[in-house]
Amino acid sequence: MLIDTHCHLDAAEFDQDRLQVIEAAHQAGVKVILIPAVAASNFRAVRELAHAMPGGAYALGIHPMYVHDASEEDLVTLREAVSQSMGDPRLVAIGEIGLDFFVPAISTGDARERQEHFYAAQLDLAVEFGLPVLLHVRRSQDALLKHLRKRTRIGGMAHAFNGSLQQAQQFIDLGFALGMGGAMTYTRALQIRRIATQMPLTSLVLETDSPDIPPSWLVANRRNTPSQTAGVARALAELRGMETDEVARVTAQTAFRVCPRLKTALASLNAS
Repeated sequence: MLIDTHCHLDAAEFDQDRLQVIEAAHQAGVKVILIPAVAASNFRAVRELAHAMPGGAYALGIHPMYVHDASEEDLVTLREAVSQSMGDPRLVAIGEIGLDFFVPAISTGDARERQEHFYAAQLDLAVEFGLPVLLHVRRSQDALLKHLRKRTRIGGMAHAFNGSLQQAQQFIDLGFALGMGGAMTYTRALQIRRIATQMPLTSLVLETDSPDIPPSWLVANRRNTPSQTAGVARALAELRGMETDEVARVTAQTAFRVCPRLKTALASLNAS
């Protein structure tokens, strides 16, 4: 069984064939798909989509690249949405949240402070409700860690991780798994591939970030899909000199460990 721990299945790129994309993923062995929100405007969409499919789960949060359009009222809306959904077992995390210091326009001055404000506020929500987080990590590892260390252990998944081995270990020590996706499949991605081979397999999870970050075998700029999780698992197995089935088994167990409510998505699949 494969789990795509990060898939923007509600994106407009899937509007024409979303049901077929989901079926193709299931046929490829991807049985659980976690759909993170990025703004208050898509909280309802990710919730409804997760409930509309066997093996669907969702997270609620405000993405760092969307905070410039967000308001304090959106944080209130997020808290209310999480509070109202705590009885919904398909809600499994706060996310996608984090910091993005790659894009120059939002990496300095007031824009950076705004990112950190929304990140800190959402970490506090995670602590309040006892939920893990899905972290956006883009040239921001140390700042993310600084905020995490100030709080009760939260844990979760560090999406598309591309830091140093030392930083990777610090996230793992704080209860996080590291997301391995399409970027790992490129031979030039030396740092990611080092993490993929040198960190314990029990600290890694599989993801696609669909429709973004297509793996190396897709035509350039082609839409990524959750079915590619199977290829990511094969690529990780090849890098580590392991069987793909074992990679799938261990990474699924890790996803359930760092995000326990994901087990309900699996239960919904078994009941269907």
